Amino acid sequence: MYLDREIGLNEIRRVSEWDVVVIGGGASGLGAAIDAQTRGFRTLLMEQSDFTKGTSSRSTKLVHGGVRYLAQGYIGLVREALRERGRLHQNAPHLVKDLRFIIPAYRWWERLYYTCGLTVYDLMAGRLGFGRSLPCTRQTTLEKIPTLNSAKLRGGVLYHDGQFDDSRLAINLAQTAMEQGGTLLNYMAVTGLLKNSEGKIAGVKTKDHESGEEFAIRAKAVLNATGVFVNDIVKMDNTTTGELVRPSQGIHIVLGKEFLPGAHAIMIPKTSDGRVLFAIPWHDRVVVGTTDVLKEHVELEPKPIDEEVTFILETVSRFLQKPPTRADVKSVFAGLRPLAAPQKGQQRTKEISRGHKIVVSDSNLVTVIGGKWTTYRQMAEDAIDKLAEVCGLPAVKTGTEHLAIHGAESCAPNDDPLAWYGSDRAALQTLIAEKPELGTIVSNELNIKKVQIVWAVRHEMARTVEDVLARRTRALLLDARESVRIAPVVAGVMSRELGRDAEWEKQQVEAYTKLAGNYILT
Repeated sequence: MYLDREIGLNEIRRVSEWDVVVIGGGASGLGAAIDAQTRGFRTLLMEQSDFTKGTSSRSTKLVHGGVRYLAQGYIGLVREALRERGRLHQNAPHLVKDLRFIIPAYRWWERLYYTCGLTVYDLMAGRLGFGRSLPCTRQTTLEKIPTLNSAKLRGGVLYHDGQFDDSRLAINLAQTAMEQGGTLLNYMAVTGLLKNSEGKIAGVKTKDHESGEEFAIRAKAVLNATGVFVNDIVKMDNTTTGELVRPSQGIHIVLGKEFLPGAHAIMIPKTSDGRVLFAIPWHDRVVVGTTDVLKEHVELEPKPIDEEVTFILETVSRFLQKPPTRADVKSVFAGLRPLAAPQKGQQRTKEISRGHKIVVSDSNLVTVIGGKWTTYRQMAEDAIDKLAEVCGLPAVKTGTEHLAIHGAESCAPNDDPLAWYGSDRAALQTLIAEKPELGTIVSNELNIKKVQIVWAVRHEMARTVEDVLARRTRALLLDARESVRIAPVVAGVMSRELGRDAEWEKQQVEAYTKLAGNYILT
């Protein structure tokens, strides 16, 4: 079953009351929708923009236990993340892959130190581990990463973690939720909350961004899973409530493959601001990040600041033979993390783990904050457990621990540009066979075919050029200038699929070109 917006709209017109309404189409919201539906709860998810438009499409593309959390002593968090990393690898093998990292060692003691720590990391993963961490000689380290700065290099340490494509996983999660019987809609904004005579949450008010149609949707339980936007929903519940999250911005730059030509990634264990920095191969590019800058205001489209770009370029330059410059950056993208803020007002808060929190208001609005992609399934389970308890839903256990995600397939060849579609790859190939024009390459640089645009519209609820270029394919993040070049072709294909006119195409290309300007360094 695939995503269909018209089916979703018809469902919200037909259903008189839902068991669970999930607000937010990022990692936590999509996970919660699957979890609730597998328990037999009639579930509706609504996203104000496109699925993973915000933080969840702007990650470092890693499914990991968190090496730095281990160093900080957060044993429980690391154990949970390693367990969930293994489950996600099993449940979505077409999207989650083993990635080998090298920690370069420039001091005599570093190889022993990091090998010991990462051995503990491996042991904590147990049977769900990806591989054993090993010390490497200087020669082996340079063989694996020939572009590494060799001056004073003493060797390195190899360890394993997971890599994935965040937005493609999100689309597959949405498809999984729909296959379980759930209903999902993008571009459907929540504008208010419904309450009963006792002041308890009884549903939501929504507005369709495309048609302007408004709905009053009744529900037994409502989950606020809107990430950095949770404060907006909380204020709808109680205007006097303090802020639950404060945003922190992190950026990534994207470089050409020549800076990291092999299959191994680099992990820089300590930067000047106390973070770790990753340089990882991804979709034939190199993603480098990230930063950590507190922000005063939440934005749907955050913009990188020059200081962040400079920090990443200067840091990674110390570890590469050829220092990258601003001219080498093919794209730069920013995301906001929902950091927990001091709480005010009457809130009943339960900390499930150091990674995420579940907050319940006096009106029974349940809010999930924090966490990361790796633990999205555990976050969802905890949130729906609490939701069911608070709102009087049946006490049913989750069915997601071993639930295969839509597209699950482990045999797709890595050099196939359609490999990321998993089991759907065959259906795309069938479309090409039926209509060979769909096999046309739209971008040789990014290896994007016309069939991917058609598929995104027909089966993945893509509604705009941005949806296709930023999230259904990753063109915007991989090469912003190239994505602008192909935007008119994408608009033309989408226009025919959606029944739009030439004016729509023009507006879409203009809007996308303006958006992409934020991803291009000048």
